[in-house]
Amino acid sequence: MELSQALGIINLASPEQARNLADLIPEALIRKALTLSDTVTLRKRKLPLESMIWLVVGMSVFCHRPLTEIVNLMDIVDSTGSPFTARSSVIQRRKTPGENAVRELFELTQLHWHEQANHPHWHGLRLCGVDGVVWRTQDTPENNDAFGKASNQHGERGYPQVRMVCLMELSSHLIQGSEFDGYDVNKMRLAARLSSSASDNSITLFDKGFYSTGLLHHWQNAGENRHWLLPLKKNTQYEVIHKLGRRDSLVKIRTTPQARKQWAALPEEITARLVTRKIDGVERQVLTSLTDACRYPGAAVVELYRHRWEIEQGYREAKQGMLCNRWTLRSRLPEMVRQELWGVLLTYNLVRYQMVRMAYHLKGLSAVPTELQQCDNRDDAAADNPAVGLAGNRAGGAKKVLRTGETLCVAHETGAKLPARGESKMQKVSG
Repeated sequence: MELSQALGIINLASPEQARNLADLIPEALIRKALTLSDTVTLRKRKLPLESMIWLVVGMSVFCHRPLTEIVNLMDIVDSTGSPFTARSSVIQRRKTPGENAVRELFELTQLHWHEQANHPHWHGLRLCGVDGVVWRTQDTPENNDAFGKASNQHGERGYPQVRMVCLMELSSHLIQGSEFDGYDVNKMRLAARLSSSASDNSITLFDKGFYSTGLLHHWQNAGENRHWLLPLKKNTQYEVIHKLGRRDSLVKIRTTPQARKQWAALPEEITARLVTRKIDGVERQVLTSLTDACRYPGAAVVELYRHRWEIEQGYREAKQGMLCNRWTLRSRLPEMVRQELWGVLLTYNLVRYQMVRMAYHLKGLSAVPTELQQCDNRDDAAADNPAVGLAGNRAGGAKKVLRTGETLCVAHETGAKLPARGESKMQKVSG
């Protein structure tokens, strides 16, 4: 299913066709997230906290619309049943759940959706990827103090920015974990914080910009049977221990005193596997912890790295497809920026999970959800399915939209053959 098609139909679904959002995010999960984050109240409020969670989801879906319009579109009403809610009360009430409740809901839903997704494995390992992305925030003093700006010899420039690193399951594009902080925070430190979100019996693909013996050793030893793979960084010093095959070696890499100071558990040397192949006449080398040459053939190991680009596709879906190229987040306070980002990740996973379900359960589709890609024009959704109603959407719109989108995307997917993934990207195996 194409992500922007599903989101595009949201703007075309009529209220009569809308189903309850609780079908996608059960209210019990929302209440559990509020409880885990200690965001509970004994008083009966006019605007329930559950409706504020739905509002955060709506901010990602209706990214170009103001909060008051989103409230109307999602049919958020107060406890008296009044459909009108003042803008000031919505903004104030949104602060109550803050960042923690949305983060807890993201964690609860991603665990549930990953369990249900039935991910394919590569040689018995879950295929994951880690990469970073930067989000631009509103240029306010509070955001500038919390996140900072990019700078050069002329001083700080541009908008305050948030640096984020995500862990993604690559066959489904479902985000498994995320860490974000100020712009000046090193992405390797963010990646190290992500190690607690990684799965046992997994292989994680990194860009060569994440090369750090400390990070790789930490990642591998944070759980059981956790492996990593990345292109060999230029000028990396190593010593060949012995040959595993033609252009396939077990190597020893010495760590530096500076790295051992930063990473307390880092030994003086680590052992890895170096596989070399020629692709389009150019020699490419990948470094990995998959040292068992019998279980993990060299050709398959090198071929595996091309899947790292799936996380780039996922970021594109979120920033260009879901947020319609809206580069600047709407929130003006750091706590609300963090809440908005968790809402973006939650909404992205919500849509991707429906695409995973559709890929595995509807006839005529390929079995790999990554074959379901994003298009650039949301209006295509309406053109392909004129039966979809027009105008406003309510709190349950996402459910109906996604179900309608599934039917729509079946016709799109089966009607045109997608180009084989990685045909042009394979030449980027070195990063």
